[in-house]
Amino acid sequence: MQEQSHSIATAKPNHASLRRLQTWVLGSAIGIAALWAGSEGRADSHENVTVSHGYTNFGELMYGPDAVLDYVNPDAPKGGEFSQWAQGTFDSFNIYTRKGVPAALATIGYESILTSTADDPYGSYCYLCETMEYPESRDWVIFNLRDDVMFWDGTKMTAEDIKFSFELPLEQGITEYRSVYSQFIESVEVLDTYRIRFNFAEGAPRRDVVSWAGGTSAWSKAWFEENQVRLDETADAPFMATGPYRLDEVDIGRQIIYRYDSDWWGADLPINQGRNNFETIRVEYFADNGAAFEGFKSGVYAYRNENSSLQWATGYDFPAREQGRVKVEELPNGAIGTGQGFVFNLNQEKFQDPLVREAITSMVNFEWMNETLFYGLYERPESFWDNSDLKAVGAPSPAETAILQPLVDEGLLDAAILTDEATIPPVSTTSERPMDRGQLRAASALLDEAGWLAGDDGMRRKDGALLEVTFLERSPQFDRIINPIVENLKRLGVDAKLERVDTAQFIERRRSGSFDIVNASLGQGYEPGQQLAQFFGSAAAEDSSRNPMRLKLPAADRLIEEIVAAETLEDLTTRTRALDRVLRAERFWIPQWQKGVHTVAYYDMYRFAEIPPLALSPIDNWWYDAEAGEALRAAGAFQ
Repeated sequence: MQEQSHSIATAKPNHASLRRLQTWVLGSAIGIAALWAGSEGRADSHENVTVSHGYTNFGELMYGPDAVLDYVNPDAPKGGEFSQWAQGTFDSFNIYTRKGVPAALATIGYESILTSTADDPYGSYCYLCETMEYPESRDWVIFNLRDDVMFWDGTKMTAEDIKFSFELPLEQGITEYRSVYSQFIESVEVLDTYRIRFNFAEGAPRRDVVSWAGGTSAWSKAWFEENQVRLDETADAPFMATGPYRLDEVDIGRQIIYRYDSDWWGADLPINQGRNNFETIRVEYFADNGAAFEGFKSGVYAYRNENSSLQWATGYDFPAREQGRVKVEELPNGAIGTGQGFVFNLNQEKFQDPLVREAITSMVNFEWMNETLFYGLYERPESFWDNSDLKAVGAPSPAETAILQPLVDEGLLDAAILTDEATIPPVSTTSERPMDRGQLRAASALLDEAGWLAGDDGMRRKDGALLEVTFLERSPQFDRIINPIVENLKRLGVDAKLERVDTAQFIERRRSGSFDIVNASLGQGYEPGQQLAQFFGSAAAEDSSRNPMRLKLPAADRLIEEIVAAETLEDLTTRTRALDRVLRAERFWIPQWQKGVHTVAYYDMYRFAEIPPLALSPIDNWWYDAEAGEALRAAGAFQ
């Protein structure tokens, strides 16, 4: 996220430890396997059963069962420290509850049955399993688990642990997850110590079920029971797991150190070669981005994914950079856009009128913002699937029209959706001043039409109520961005303001819906599926951290069902474009900004072989150059 208000900690989005999180938030891109076998002796099915090391719905898997990833250095040295920053504070290591503020990288030690890579958008690979079996119907899947996976306490992981870890979120997980996924599973069977079978309900989306089950994290059942830990409560340490890093030291709200587990079971797996190279991962917390930048300049931490265009353009002339101690680079970014923007709280009656939403959106002069505040570094998002074939462009194609026409016929969509070009944010005619007078006139006409009329004092009212708009924010970094929008809205006759609160208040108010307009990242994955219901579905609107706008749109619900049911990449692409088109036409989202590169700065002791196209994950595949690190230390580069 650029110019963001959320944590700037660098996660490991494609590592096994985050597979369950990916399944909950973005979903997985998964598909068919490679090896076919007869069904004799396999459960009670008469179908052909696939036995494979991986799964992909579309095309072929990129990697074989014993492959080393293309973007790593398999001979990378081990050791050293990787350090970064996070914003605000924290009081828990449990990301699966709404209670408390979770720590950065809280799931770094979690591993799941299947894993993904940062260069195969549709593939998923056995990780805690050696092979997987599933019929053509995908009514079930069997994972043949490895018998050498160990928890941090030295106990072996078994199928009982996996069954427990799968069922726990369905019992104690956040409501939006349980409401979407609880009906998908018929039963989970432990077939033997290292063999587990998931039986899926008849109505469960077949394209999603294997990856959903495979996203199960491995937690120790015995540890949970012995310590009476619950998934819906805060936790002062990560759950007992199997991953390469475990919590070493913590200073609540200030610093976290994770340390490589020297007894980690997975060190010699081919897929792990050249990965998890650091001895320690340290996260330093700062109140805001400005303080964090000063900390970086003075060597408090060593890696920074720069999300401030102001600092990127003007701030990197400090001594450590000039002396060659700090490297500043723009690294390639081939991932789908983040969908970053402001969103309206649609539960607020004033925002239920699309004319009001359109008028407010037009008061954001991105062209001026980019030229004046962002130094021309950004582009404006247009889609929830930017930088992919899933983005809706221009007028609907005949295939899209065929999908949208029934929704128009049923009165769920306006007929204009069939002929209008896909909605894009308004383009200002001036970059010389924050207010575009043409946009102001157009916005005034929209509010007049909506019944919000300007009085003698210039302020707009409807039925005696003043049109008030508040931007909820937690980062001072956003002041220079939101304040000009506030001034534009005031000129429109809107009583607008910026309300900045601390991190805990921000998170709670965003969760509870106590806001008018707030930041959100709504970008999606390459293979959209059932997770769309968490972002855009009506059922989760009242209790979803991923649908902060509280969107309830029957047409979107129907399109999500069709996307979930898509069996070919062509159908998936067409249906997703139709949904993208419909969502953008609702104008609940004010697109902010994005850039096509990663802007990073780091002390010149980190090395990498290649930047994979789908994710920048330095913790995953970079390494520490000990000689360079010692030279920097001797020169006094670090505090």
